Amino acid sequence: MASPAIGSTRPAGVETIAILDFGSQYAQLIARRVREAGAFSVLVAPDVDLDDLKSLDPAGIILSGGPASIDQPGAPRCDPAVLDLGVPVLGICYGMQLGCHLLGATVDRAESREYGRARMAIASPTGLFEGLPSDMTVWMSHGDQITHLPDEFDVMAETATCPAAAVVHRTRKFYGLQFHPEVTHTPHGIDLLRNFLYEVCGCRGTWRMADFMEAQCAALPELVGDRRVICGLSGGVDSSVVAALLHRAIGDRLTCIFVDNGLLRKNERELVETTFRDHFDIDLRVVDASKAFLADLAGIEDPQEKRRRIGHRFIDVFRTSADEVAASGGPPVHFLAQGTLYPDVIESGHGHAGTAANIKLHHNVGGLPEELGFELIEPLRDLFKDEVRTLGEVLGLPPHVVWRHPFPGPGLAVRVLGDIEESKLDLLRDCDEIVLDEIVSANLYRNTNQVFAVLLPVKSVGVMGDGRTYDSVVAVRAVETQDFMTADWARIPYDVLATISNRIINEVSGVNRVVYDISSKPPATIEWE
Repeated sequence: MASPAIGSTRPAGVETIAILDFGSQYAQLIARRVREAGAFSVLVAPDVDLDDLKSLDPAGIILSGGPASIDQPGAPRCDPAVLDLGVPVLGICYGMQLGCHLLGATVDRAESREYGRARMAIASPTGLFEGLPSDMTVWMSHGDQITHLPDEFDVMAETATCPAAAVVHRTRKFYGLQFHPEVTHTPHGIDLLRNFLYEVCGCRGTWRMADFMEAQCAALPELVGDRRVICGLSGGVDSSVVAALLHRAIGDRLTCIFVDNGLLRKNERELVETTFRDHFDIDLRVVDASKAFLADLAGIEDPQEKRRRIGHRFIDVFRTSADEVAASGGPPVHFLAQGTLYPDVIESGHGHAGTAANIKLHHNVGGLPEELGFELIEPLRDLFKDEVRTLGEVLGLPPHVVWRHPFPGPGLAVRVLGDIEESKLDLLRDCDEIVLDEIVSANLYRNTNQVFAVLLPVKSVGVMGDGRTYDSVVAVRAVETQDFMTADWARIPYDVLATISNRIINEVSGVNRVVYDISSKPPATIEWE
């Protein structure tokens, strides 16, 4: 079972903003914006128990947006006493409408749904709008709006179609925004949120990753005691940061297991061994199970079946490896450490009950530990991806590890389309190495979020020298994204693409054509399988 104590550890004295999530697609973004501004944020259910909310000792509360109308059956509500806690409350979109409704305002359907950019005139350039332009662009997304405000409210801003675009209660610490300050389409939105934190809530910006690291390093030894922790190390950012953090906190009570499944990028195994065995002096056990994985995949073309077989084999190999670690002597193995992040918890419906849809069951949120029988440690479960990278830098991980692009769990098995053969994997490794080498050389690696090569299950006619060829086709995929939920194809310069294509065709035997994927997500996915 999970250990909530270690998952929810935060440094003492850190200012916390509680965000009541009413189902907004932007709820995670609000949380990230608050943290970027220097305060810790936590998403909670809208019907959170008042005592539980008080236990967070929030410096402020944000009521998120949401798709519901406040008068429809089953619409999410919060305890009205939330507005009586004596801390500032900021309502955004639905959160504004609900807060205003609880304080006596009238909310009705708007004459027309307002969606997109709008120009907003600010009547009161103080408090939330301190230092902001008197006329600014905001992002609207609503079908309801305030039609009547009690005398206790003042209007701070309006648009041509929304006369109460921003309001404040005169005697309560309640502020309402009909627009979304958290999205990039509201250019001064982050400044507005900073004003809420610093001018209204009195925050001092105490959320620091170095403090988070020290808090975890103090809590982990107390939790672990004289027992041992094993960590499945993949070489990706999340598991690498978990390994470095645990090593700093508990030293030789950590054992990392790296499974070579035969589906890795070129020199991946050597990179992991050099980084963690040599640089950090971590007890690293490398298990070569490539033959077993490739045997499982022989003749399999369906991508879902590939994933299923890889997942089952991984659990078998990891369980056997963990048993061998336990039998080797030393402290008893009791814990399994995983790189679960805050979005994983929320998307899996474990973050809070009531509004978080179970979008997908992540393998590291409730699945793997039951298979293996260990108590789970998730020291990163309160962090977003960008915060994990920052923590990696604080821990001293090298930049090539901290800023690595994501790599799929099934590895190259879902980048070799169709059946898997060792020769195809070798060909793709060589192509992928060239792609990444040129992206890095062109100083584009940090400006893109995921770049890779895909081996297509087709052949094409070509001419090389004076002879005809009939060889493989390789696709290059490069995307830019903030959250990996949506993505746009990266506009890689033509000269870089030309170099990539020329090098692959000239240096990799068996390829005579390179194509560039210009599909966005949606409708396409980032990976091809």
